[in-house]
Amino acid sequence: MEGFLGGLTILADPYIMTMVLLGTVLGIFVGALPGISGSTTIALLLPMTISMGPIASICFLGAIYCAANFGGSITAILVNAPGDPSASATALEGYKMAEKGQAGLALGMSAISSAIGGIVSVVVLIFAAPMLARAAYSFGPPEYFALALFGLSMCAAIGGDSAVKNLIAAALGLLVATVGMDLTTGVERFAFGITELSDGIGFVPVLIGLFAVGEMLDQAAQRHGKAKIVSMDAARVPGWAEMRKCNRSIWIGSGIGTFIGALPALGATTAALIGYNETRRWSRHKEEFGKGSIEGVAGPEAANNAAVGGSMVPTLALGIPGSATTAIILAGLIVQGVRPGPHLFTEQPTLLYAVFASMLAANVFYLVMGLSMARLFARISLIPPAFLWPAVFALSVIGAYGPNQSMGDVYVMLVAGVVGFLFRRAGFSPAPLIMGLVLGAMVEETLKQSLIIFGDDLGGFLGRPIALVLFAVTAAGLLWPVAARLFRAMPRPAPR
Repeated sequence: MEGFLGGLTILADPYIMTMVLLGTVLGIFVGALPGISGSTTIALLLPMTISMGPIASICFLGAIYCAANFGGSITAILVNAPGDPSASATALEGYKMAEKGQAGLALGMSAISSAIGGIVSVVVLIFAAPMLARAAYSFGPPEYFALALFGLSMCAAIGGDSAVKNLIAAALGLLVATVGMDLTTGVERFAFGITELSDGIGFVPVLIGLFAVGEMLDQAAQRHGKAKIVSMDAARVPGWAEMRKCNRSIWIGSGIGTFIGALPALGATTAALIGYNETRRWSRHKEEFGKGSIEGVAGPEAANNAAVGGSMVPTLALGIPGSATTAIILAGLIVQGVRPGPHLFTEQPTLLYAVFASMLAANVFYLVMGLSMARLFARISLIPPAFLWPAVFALSVIGAYGPNQSMGDVYVMLVAGVVGFLFRRAGFSPAPLIMGLVLGAMVEETLKQSLIIFGDDLGGFLGRPIALVLFAVTAAGLLWPVAARLFRAMPRPAPR
């Protein structure tokens, strides 16, 4: 506790607080731009932070990381174009709410649940980082395989109402994940001699195409339809009734996000997708999902922001990045002469807790901004489509091209946009495809690595308790609907 109080004292420095505020504003702005994620921004700004000093630079980068996840939900809700990959799950329900004239309500709930998820994860990080670090360290390829398999088991329920269509979309995502070089064997698959495909199909171009370009094509196809206008009367922040309704979803998302974030290499996108599915699974209002459920905004937003704090656990305690963004932050720590690892908690606790305090402050800052500016953000939906969608398309092209400076990614985005358009017309949800693409490569690689460890003996999984627990949870989730149906079909004794 003394270390945390020392961190708060450092945060009271006007210079440090200014860096946190600046990072928060910048994170919201870049998070709202499709394809320009927080990791890209942090990578670009990393050289500029060298002269700031270790505490100021890490507080600045950490604030960007926290705020970018919330910023991604702004365009996800308003124009169905997730600014950050972690906001892809938010778009599934948030955009439906905006179409119903509830853009402000969705944005307000996004801000509140994001802040709660972020604060919960940082509090957990403060008090349980050493313990969580040891738990994360016990995860090897077999445990990651079991966790990824658990994620894939949700594909049938994560999208629309048709389980068959969801499984078809997930299978397509798995096929897309196999394109490129097999890292285990070195064999190139399904690249057809195209150099740009040898490294695989990037997640960001597919995401931008499915949501932003697909929605643009769908809007363009409705030439004789009336443009959807957001009612400003409904552009309000959540009240106590909405908070009570979403209470369970927020806590489910916060718990899942903190746990997923603490596992190296998974990150906020996976946490948001799993958080969305679990929110739907445990909701008392399942019929609202797919039609604009406010719980479907609260759950994934709490999860993806909780993953931010969670991902700092392996980064700081083990020196193992918890996500792509924390890998860049880890590089920033090393450049500043800070050696991440267990010794940080004893040798430099003040710096460590200053980072925690800055992340708490960043969550509070973007909560205030999100609530106070929800009405202003909602007015973006009032921009005439003739101006709005060309701007979205231009940002989409920039976002797809930017990370790798490759026109191949732009072509992938355009193809994904056509697929997204056809999905909408055929009644398919893009969520299972995204889940298959995100987790497909992990399932394949971790299974191969596990078999190498076990000498091609599947029985080796029996000696991994964590993997067995995850397998059991997966089996229970798959069999529960069947068991529930059989239970309802059982004859009941006649009343006397």
